[in-house]
Amino acid sequence: MIVDRILQFIEYKGINKRKFYIETGLSNGFLDKVKDIGASKIEHILNAYPEICTEWLLTGNGDMLLKSHKFGGQLNIKIDSVHEPNTTSYKPENKESIQKQQIPLYNIQAPGGIASLFQDANQDPIEFISIPYLPKCDGAIHVNGDSMHPLLKSGDIVMYKRMNNVIENIFWGEMYLVYLITDDLEEFVMIKWIQKSDKGDDWIKLVSENPQHQPKEVLFTNIKGLALVKVSIRINATY
Repeated sequence: MIVDRILQFIEYKGINKRKFYIETGLSNGFLDKVKDIGASKIEHILNAYPEICTEWLLTGNGDMLLKSHKFGGQLNIKIDSVHEPNTTSYKPENKESIQKQQIPLYNIQAPGGIASLFQDANQDPIEFISIPYLPKCDGAIHVNGDSMHPLLKSGDIVMYKRMNNVIENIFWGEMYLVYLITDDLEEFVMIKWIQKSDKGDDWIKLVSENPQHQPKEVLFTNIKGLALVKVSIRINATY
């Protein structure tokens, strides 16, 4: 079954299901709820993991990985100097056109930084980040704080895709950048798991990975911007 092969790939990658759901954009618990997977979900998986051989995923025939990824090939992270972003199309071995993006890295501490996350503001990025085979992203920021530790730590980079700020469009159980304005008009940008609230449809629950941070129940009307976290980058060396 396709689900079994996906679980085999997850084990090979050394990741957990939650990270798989984040990277593919599939709903939390998806693999535990289905026995077969439709074409649209397959497309999500291949976009997130272009190293997977399509024939192997669909039929079990052949090798798990495409030839170009078999011998220890890894993604190279390149941070370019600030310039006008260019995108070029090319075709990997799975014959799907992938965009090589240059994703703007923003400083949300700068004036107007929050607006750059959720609007088409004119703030200049710090840099542009280029990584092959990424899912479509609108921007990137550095992580601050320890609320998502150990999954994310302060100094990591997350890349995001802005979402329509409509509660019906939320993928429950996924990780989001959340732009929140309190009743006292204080602004916060935080990274949280979003879950349904027991208080009713007008509320959502913001959940941290770090158990020392308690979940927060907030009115959805206080949420002024949402962005789905698609990619995380950790820099382990500082020299």
